Amino acid sequence: MRSSEADLLIIPGLHGSGPDHWQSRWETKLPTMRRVEQVDFARPEVSAWRGRLIEEAERATRPIILVAHSCGVLAVAHAAPFLREGSLRGKVRGAFLVAPPSRAGLAPIATLDQVFFNLPDSPLPFKTLLVASRDDPYSSFVESEALARALGADLVDAGDSGHINVESGHGPWPEGLLRFAAFLKAL
Repeated sequence: MRSSEADLLIIPGLHGSGPDHWQSRWETKLPTMRRVEQVDFARPEVSAWRGRLIEEAERATRPIILVAHSCGVLAVAHAAPFLREGSLRGKVRGAFLVAPPSRAGLAPIATLDQVFFNLPDSPLPFKTLLVASRDDPYSSFVESEALARALGADLVDAGDSGHINVESGHGPWPEGLLRFAAFLKAL
């Protein structure tokens, strides 16, 4: 699949993705990519984030590829049961998930709805690639491996890459874009 043949939905994490974040940079490069805007990026609430993701999926006119970072990964997991129903059945073809947080990693964030960590029991119903770092301050690699297994995702070891965001030196993240292109090609 080519990016021009799909609606690419960006699902940012806590506080959204600023202008230098790789998600924002990809959005400016790929014309079929658009952001799932949340009402409140500072106070993530599962039902609101899931609802916005489903709304954007319903607006899509082509096959959908989800591109999520951090808490956005958890939003995808919570939306998945709804993305396989009714008119959305089979519409999502894949998910590219990056730097998922763990409960322990986000425990200090009081504004986060803890329901995010009560993930559905079944694997995601579409091809999924999860990219995880070995030194992510928000999740250990062991926790990311367990999440990949639970989601039925293929796991990519990103080495020591921090949270794969601007703070860890991943503004444009060209390696990620190459990995994403290979993921699309395999769909």
